Amino acid sequence: MDEERQRKIASKGGKAAHEKGTAHEFTRDEARAAGKKGGEVVSQNRKHMAEIGRRGGERVSQDRAHMAEIGRKGGEAVSGDRQHMAEIGRRGGESRGDQPRENPPR
Repeated sequence: MDEERQRKIASKGGKAAHEKGTAHEFTRDEARAAGKKGGEVVSQNRKHMAEIGRRGGERVSQDRAHMAEIGRKGGEAVSGDRQHMAEIGRRGGESRGDQPRENPPR
């Protein structure tokens, strides 16, 4: 039996059980536990997870406006931290072979 036919039969059974009042209704905690268990099982397949991440990254990076907004927000957040920016500047100069200044300008 193909999967689609099997799903239709199972769906009919589930609907009938709900109408009859014998279907199991998950509580929030039961649903949370079931979702967590399923996520743990799926995430063990590293190849599958890598493919999901790759597809998501490709899709979001095609939206140029979205990527520009992310870059703008990141730049604003980082550049607001003057101490962090000064450290980046020092490291950049050191990697080029520049000598660190005794009294860096303010």
